Amino acid sequence: MTLTLMAVHAHPDDEATGTGGVFAKAAAEGIRTVLVTCTDGRCGDGPGGVKPGAEGHEPEAVVRVRAGELERSAKVLGIDVVEQLGYHDSGMMGWDTNTLPGAFWNTPVDEAAARLAGLMRQHRPDVVVTYDANGVYGHPDHIQAHRITMAAVGLLAGEEWQPSKVYWSSMPYSQMQKWGDLMAEFGTEEEKAEGAKYEAEMQAMLERGERLPMGVPDAELTTWVDVTAWSQQKFDALSAHASQSDSAMMLALGVERFGVMMGVEPFQLVGMAEGAPREADLFEGLR
Repeated sequence: MTLTLMAVHAHPDDEATGTGGVFAKAAAEGIRTVLVTCTDGRCGDGPGGVKPGAEGHEPEAVVRVRAGELERSAKVLGIDVVEQLGYHDSGMMGWDTNTLPGAFWNTPVDEAAARLAGLMRQHRPDVVVTYDANGVYGHPDHIQAHRITMAAVGLLAGEEWQPSKVYWSSMPYSQMQKWGDLMAEFGTEEEKAEGAKYEAEMQAMLERGERLPMGVPDAELTTWVDVTAWSQQKFDALSAHASQSDSAMMLALGVERFGVMMGVEPFQLVGMAEGAPREADLFEGLR
């Protein structure tokens, strides 16, 4: 029996950063792979990095560019099926675009979940991956992707078939520290100053026992998948999204350093008992 992996992502390029390694690894192992991209990425960068609302930013043109980039990235990662829900990119939290007609954040969860549940019934993934409840860093579309995925899984409860395992992708605090160290070493003076201020604020929050606005404590992550062997594919997939400046810093690392920074993809297995042995593979127990 062929196993199937489905990842539910918010925007074109998210498939490369959060799950590029596990997608490439699964493809190499003969596992069928399905990507669901919820939005069209229209709030991403336009030509020359122009931002939404600025002169020269044409949302429909951005959508076309990003659709092509998504296709190229999926090919690099060996993804078998790409499903696009086609909702409008909602932009960052608090933007006016959050509440526009067609925006993913403005779409009823039940409506989008029903569509996603239909895709799950069609593709029958053994493993489903999406973001944690905070969408890793509080992006509305990431949060909405989490909500509709969990709602879709709920709709399948009691049916003849349902996914065997559901995972949340997140960023461990230790990885955030690595990025801070990297910025301190290679960032501009302004970035170094900003990074130092941010690190001090985060450290103060941790000392007060508060959760950070991004990522989760390492102990909450149950599954750490070593994807170092697929660093080149992951790097190339992210490179396919050349229109987006957010990718530039990671790509500027070069493949070798990129592999060091991004060579492990961590997840939280939903329902895994506290204290259970740490997993090294999304398909443990299913092969």
